[in-house]
Amino acid sequence: MEKFEDIIKSDRPVLIDFYATWCGPCKMMHPILEDVAKDVGEKARVIKIDIDKNNELASVYSVRSVPTLMIFKQGEMKWRTSGLTQAAVLEAELAKYY
Repeated sequence: MEKFEDIIKSDRPVLIDFYATWCGPCKMMHPILEDVAKDVGEKARVIKIDIDKNNELASVYSVRSVPTLMIFKQGEMKWRTSGLTQAAVLEAELAKYY
């Protein structure tokens, strides 16, 4: 299994979705994230992280609400938001870091 640090050090942007299985908006984000992953293809990566299974990681990144979305490139956080976010917004943010 890949380590989080290795994933975010990628040269291509990585969109991380910190979510919880019990979270309604997180469930609504799932198909949006699938569409984003399909649309960006190999230009970026989309990863989902369950905060209940990875609470230490969620704590390190001060995830206080879900969904929380972050874009990393070469180990650096480039963008962050919380709440339901439309695919067009996510794709536009990712495109800044191709």
